[in-house]
Amino acid sequence: MSHIVEVQTEIRDPIAIRAACHRLQLPTPIEGEHKLFDSVVAGWGVQLPRWRYPVVCQTETGKVQFDNYQGRWGDPIELDRFKQGYAVEKTKLEAYQQGHSVTERSCEDGSVELLVEVGGVA
Repeated sequence: MSHIVEVQTEIRDPIAIRAACHRLQLPTPIEGEHKLFDSVVAGWGVQLPRWRYPVVCQTETGKVQFDNYQGRWGDPIELDRFKQGYAVEKTKLEAYQQGHSVTERSCEDGSVELLVEVGGVA
């Protein structure tokens, strides 16, 4: 039986943040305080390609803070790619922890399809 699930992502897991960065070949995220244009924000800093300031993931709240000056200092598509990578990696981690297997397929439209086989091989 097949089930389609849409995932709304809150970024709360440092392990999945690191996995998403590795997946997208981004620098290793850094926990600490990060300077945005006119503020300092604490959390996990992720440096996206061609972004002037890092994206800061606050795992306690699930929120992401950033300053890309309405796209002038960073393409929102890169943030979307990171969020998608995080969602995929977090889903895989959760499935593996519960003893399930996961098969991943990239779709032509840029989306990712995950097949989670409950208690078995996908």
